[in-house]
Amino acid sequence: MTKIVDFERQARLVVAVAEGITDEQLSAPTPCPEYRVRHLLGHLVGLTGAFRDAGRKDLGPGLDQSPGDSLPDVGPEWRVELPKLLDELVEVWRDPAAYEGMTRAGGIDLPGAVAGAVALDELVVHGWDLARATGQAYAPDEASLAVAHELLTPQEGDASEDSPFGTPVPVPDDAPLLDRVIGLSGRDPGWTPGA
Repeated sequence: MTKIVDFERQARLVVAVAEGITDEQLSAPTPCPEYRVRHLLGHLVGLTGAFRDAGRKDLGPGLDQSPGDSLPDVGPEWRVELPKLLDELVEVWRDPAAYEGMTRAGGIDLPGAVAGAVALDELVVHGWDLARATGQAYAPDEASLAVAHELLTPQEGDASEDSPFGTPVPVPDDAPLLDRVIGLSGRDPGWTPGA
């Protein structure tokens, strides 16, 4: 039986972080060295739409584009667009059919259940990126963190210990779960904009 992932709390947290971003902060650095806040928001808009479509099995050409193909940016309506897309993402991944069979995202074919976990992980990690870049509090729910941690933890026999985000940063085993997830994603949990 496929476990349905609840996106609601994490999506609401990302919306809250996005609402706390000022126009002046759009050019601020983020833990992703090549991205400013505006680029990370553009990436979130794109990935949210892509994983919404992946959950629907609406496999159009937008799901063939690798996230690293170009530097994303926000459009003028991002403050309306991102919450709308997150609402749609939440709704799509409530349907058990989203987790069945194969789908596609970022130019990669993958099982629906894996796509759901990747989508939630993206929201957890990039929500942290935005919160950290803009000086906001950030506390994902334990269930979302558990999904991200399981997805990012290298499995025995993996050819590479690198995550899709980068080489993991060592974090103590007794560190908070959020710090361990962020470390596994290739980020330093202690990152600050001035560091």
